Amino acid sequence: MDQVKTGRFIAELRRSKKMTQAQLAERFGISDRAVSKWETGKSLPDASIMLELCDTLGITVNELLKGERVEMNDYVKIAEENLLEMRQREEQTARKMLTLELVIGFISVFCLLALISCAKYYETEPWVRGLLIGGGFVQFMIAMFFALKIETEAGYYKCPSCGKRYVPEFGRVVLAPHVNRTRYMTCPHCGKRGWHKKVISQTEE
Repeated sequence: MDQVKTGRFIAELRRSKKMTQAQLAERFGISDRAVSKWETGKSLPDASIMLELCDTLGITVNELLKGERVEMNDYVKIAEENLLEMRQREEQTARKMLTLELVIGFISVFCLLALISCAKYYETEPWVRGLLIGGGFVQFMIAMFFALKIETEAGYYKCPSCGKRYVPEFGRVVLAPHVNRTRYMTCPHCGKRGWHKKVISQTEE
């Protein structure tokens, strides 16, 4: 998928409809800056408005992602290629987000230990020590919240009983006993409890 090519295609279709970026943006309740990012290849339209955008421009989703008109003979092939590429992008994004989770975790632990060490080994007022330790735990809890949010939404959890993959509710992830990224939860599909492993792909892993 070539985002620059898709962006040029959107710009071309918009101009053919005699619409400005502001007018197109207004239809979807977004800023003209967002439309500008589409047309320069810096981002893609959000999935929630993609179908409506295609209807407005008079194209299919496959044509939007391909960045050009698609002949009916090639339609199925292009659809499969677009689906595969979108899945690969999703998996790459999930891997990056899970790496970010680890970075956040390491940094927060380091900061917590550093602040506790400062409070313990440096001569200072008791209230300052309390502030350092309290600040360390506050930043640690905030960091853990964002790390768990990332873990919940990046990739999927796989049920060991039925093999289904799903994205659980944030609260279930927080409360579930865990070993690394494997958590003891109830499957929303089969209802059985077990150790559900974090996986990247929705199909293979």
